[in-house]
Amino acid sequence: MSLLSQPEIINALTRLGEIAQENERQIELVAVGGAVMVLAYNARLATHDVDVFILSPKEARIVRGFAQQVAIELEWPNDWLNDGAKGFLVGISQGPVIFSAPGVVVKRPSVEQLLAMKLSAWRDDVDIEDARRLLQELSGAQGDIWTIVEPYLVHGRKLKAKYAFLDLWETTYDED
Repeated sequence: MSLLSQPEIINALTRLGEIAQENERQIELVAVGGAVMVLAYNARLATHDVDVFILSPKEARIVRGFAQQVAIELEWPNDWLNDGAKGFLVGISQGPVIFSAPGVVVKRPSVEQLLAMKLSAWRDDVDIEDARRLLQELSGAQGDIWTIVEPYLVHGRKLKAKYAFLDLWETTYDED
């Protein structure tokens, strides 16, 4: 599958909401990862998938079924909407709504939680640039920002994340 652009994601989420409404449901999701960077920040043109956390765990199976129906209709892989990033979520902070249509509301976590997830993953240039964009959304001294990001770091990845944060800060703000 090719990358999903903002219009494609919006179309798919809108259709997901329509299916939910047809089944007398209201879906509430928290998006993370690339989908947030595409939808909320216009930080990149596309993403591989839409990583979400389903706010009502009892509805997870139903939401996955609706997403599979969207996948069939759009001829996309079944995992276009998935919870693969949940291993990087330490709690769920409340951020703003980034997409809403009848039958579906999509929020994002706080900026500090999104940054913590990127620092915990720190896999490639895409993560680095996403983290840089998120860091620029926060204001304050280096230590103050670290203090608000740290509670959301994945256990066992804090040292890696700290080094990533320091490198990111240096390459973003320190001009030698």
